[in-house]
Amino acid sequence: MAMFDGRSILITGGTGSFGQAFVGTVLHRYKPREVIIFSRDEQKQYEMRHSFAREGVRYVLGDVRDRERLTRACQRVDLIVHAAALKQVPTAEHNPIEAVKTNILGAQNVIFAAIDNNVPRVLALSTDKAVNPINLYGATKLVADKLFVAANATGEGETLFSVVRYGNVFTSRGSVVPYFQKLLAEGASKLPITDVRMTRFWITLQAGVDFVLDCLSRMQGGEIFVPRIPSVRMVDVAKAIAPGLSIDVTGIRPGEKLHETLCPKDEAHLTLRFAHHFVIRPSIAMPAGRSFGVDASGEHGTSVGEGFEYTSESNEHFLTIEELRAQIGATV
Repeated sequence: MAMFDGRSILITGGTGSFGQAFVGTVLHRYKPREVIIFSRDEQKQYEMRHSFAREGVRYVLGDVRDRERLTRACQRVDLIVHAAALKQVPTAEHNPIEAVKTNILGAQNVIFAAIDNNVPRVLALSTDKAVNPINLYGATKLVADKLFVAANATGEGETLFSVVRYGNVFTSRGSVVPYFQKLLAEGASKLPITDVRMTRFWITLQAGVDFVLDCLSRMQGGEIFVPRIPSVRMVDVAKAIAPGLSIDVTGIRPGEKLHETLCPKDEAHLTLRFAHHFVIRPSIAMPAGRSFGVDASGEHGTSVGEGFEYTSESNEHFLTIEELRAQIGATV
């Protein structure tokens, strides 16, 4: 996509799993003027410099909680991808104020920094846990989603803000696949599953990066993009990784759901279906000229109809154990 050539792109949380995959993809496919990796982890930046030691890649040490530092980093930037967040559900439950500071106040700081610097486009990463949240992490991300959508209606500048929402990235650090593999390497005789009925949406790290890049070219500001992705049964994930091991049912943890939702029934009247994704239109008034039924790429969407709900349990597409084994093998 020509829109990335010659542009300055800043990614918050750029040293995380998504950030590293995103930077690698952008540098491989396009010719950006500059890629700015904004994160607070000095050690990860040091390690990342060895992977992306080339001209045009800049590392900025900072925290999204620090509005002044973030505003300075966003000078002359064309695109912002906001990936920084505290993402671990148990951590957020035990440290709620810290999650609020990063996920909510940090999101507001990204908005202020973008508006103050007239950054044309900002795309924020969200999560299925922001839909009907039952844990603090999901609640903070729901607030962040609302902030980014509402930022389009402030009347300040011409910055466009949109959101990408997808499910668990199973190959990222801290996710279930590397966790199961670690247990196997340590000689485990069982794999823990909280509930045999549990389902989740499945997206690979590279698919998440590709979707974000696609949405940056489609966005008009104010919409939430949701990819049409498969679901998995968690017992099948365990069987795909270790077919000979038994399952240890441990019980649902605090803040955990049996199934996840990406498009809630209450927003069916706002939801449009496209070939490979859904768009949830904003419920508040947007500036004139934004027709979400036709995106910036020219693709037309259609209404999903009353009562529609996109959940991991009712998804039409479930990966088989064989498909899971092939995908896991291709990404490790």
